[in-house]
Amino acid sequence: MPRFLILAALLALPLPVAAQTVAFGGIKADTKAPVEVTAETLKVDQSTGQANFTGSVLIGQGQMRLSADSVTVTYAQGGQQKIKTLNASGGVTLVNGPDAAEAAEAVYDVETGNIVLTGDAIVTQGQNVLAGDRIEVNLTDGTASVAGRVRTVLQPGGN
Repeated sequence: MPRFLILAALLALPLPVAAQTVAFGGIKADTKAPVEVTAETLKVDQSTGQANFTGSVLIGQGQMRLSADSVTVTYAQGGQQKIKTLNASGGVTLVNGPDAAEAAEAVYDVETGNIVLTGDAIVTQGQNVLAGDRIEVNLTDGTASVAGRVRTVLQPGGN
């Protein structure tokens, strides 16, 4: 479903709440699995311990997929053996099993399995839709929390 149709559906059904928690991903993500990154370009800065991927960036870890225009990888101290965080911006899409989320920006803390999506963030689960200013997804336990002018479309009978 195109993003503008989802937004139109959300605007048609005003159900604002302060915060809402939902399950994300029928299967919990394996946060210990290797992280694979593909992109058009890569710039590495050894002094900061960061690598900047740009152009159709796609990140995979187990079943989870994250795509964005640009992703900055920050490595943990000690070199490029362990990723600390991924900072994605520009058309961020996160897919985990049957669920998906979209936002302008996302920060993925690989060590904890937490992803924070900001800027017109939307989570879809089947026909159910949640949107808010900020969505926090925990891939370790498969939950998500939505806050900041939350809007929701829930279909009778669940997913």
